[in-house]
Amino acid sequence: MAKKKTERKLRCGVVGLGMGQNHVHGYRSHPGAELVAVADIDPVRLEEIGRKKLGVEKCYSTLTEMLKNEDLDIVSIATPNKFHAPLTIEALKAGCHVLCEKPMAMSVKEAEEMIRVAKSVGKRIMIDFSYRTSEQSVALKKAVESGILGNIYFARTQWLRRRGAPLGTQGWFRKKELSGGGPLLDLGVHRLDLALWLMDYPKPVWVMGSTYNHLAQQLQAQDGHQYDVEDLAVALIKFENGATLELEASWLTNIRENELMSTRLLGNKAGLLQHNKTDGDNNFGGYTFEAEIFTDLAGCQYDMKLHPPVPEAKSHFYNFVEAIRTDTPHDATGEQGLLVMQILEAIYKSAKTGKPVQIKS
Repeated sequence: MAKKKTERKLRCGVVGLGMGQNHVHGYRSHPGAELVAVADIDPVRLEEIGRKKLGVEKCYSTLTEMLKNEDLDIVSIATPNKFHAPLTIEALKAGCHVLCEKPMAMSVKEAEEMIRVAKSVGKRIMIDFSYRTSEQSVALKKAVESGILGNIYFARTQWLRRRGAPLGTQGWFRKKELSGGGPLLDLGVHRLDLALWLMDYPKPVWVMGSTYNHLAQQLQAQDGHQYDVEDLAVALIKFENGATLELEASWLTNIRENELMSTRLLGNKAGLLQHNKTDGDNNFGGYTFEAEIFTDLAGCQYDMKLHPPVPEAKSHFYNFVEAIRTDTPHDATGEQGLLVMQILEAIYKSAKTGKPVQIKS
């Protein structure tokens, strides 16, 4: 029996007008959603971005105020990481579904509590793992699901910047109290999710990680701004199915490229590589990606390059609205966000102890 579709528009609100601007545009892209209100503790940003730039009439200084005055179906949490868990839980308890920015929380414990509350009130949590929603990523997912790679036994995923530490209003990323960590939680989480998603989210069993802050110390001495998180994180992740994943994330590292992103999967039938073009100004937001598959055919080696057009892909915001309206499963679930948090927390713990860390079921 087909699910009944909700005919009325879902009323959406967004907390945080940094990354939250993307959430506003995302909800406005769905004809079945209505962006009702935004909230931000910065009165200048609320006025200049909320009212003037985005044209939102109802602007509030806190989530609590917004929930008190508006009847919302979906709330997006796009604040510094420290506030993801408490604000998500507040919105869930108010009867809203929640789309939370990555990383899901500051700890595994917080992520588990978010899921527990969601289940107790019968609401959904989605995590904004946005790099899996590009048209190219969706095309690669379809290729992997076709079996072209065979058994995936190794992967490597990375996001490295030569000099790209957050500055200005984004300076909170460099403060552990607000962010929980550095580029691992800012950049690495995206490439980690993409690799896990393409690998069908295998179960991790142990992690070995290292973090460094050599260049961060130099930067802090130069600009005088707080920088107490890592500038480079690397990890080796072992999965229950025998596969291995290498992860690298950095804001500051001495490489040739201004910015380098790639995800590589090796299977027993073929390999896959997605990477950003590193020429020209293709960095810090203006990314163009290429994707290829490498295989043997009739005794010869072939390289297959993905060319447009590729299947249309919708944003997480659009997909979340659609899943709720049609009462169907949504992608990037809280449970997947929790698994990512387990890996991230294990990396930091391993870096601190210098030993591998087991991930319990």
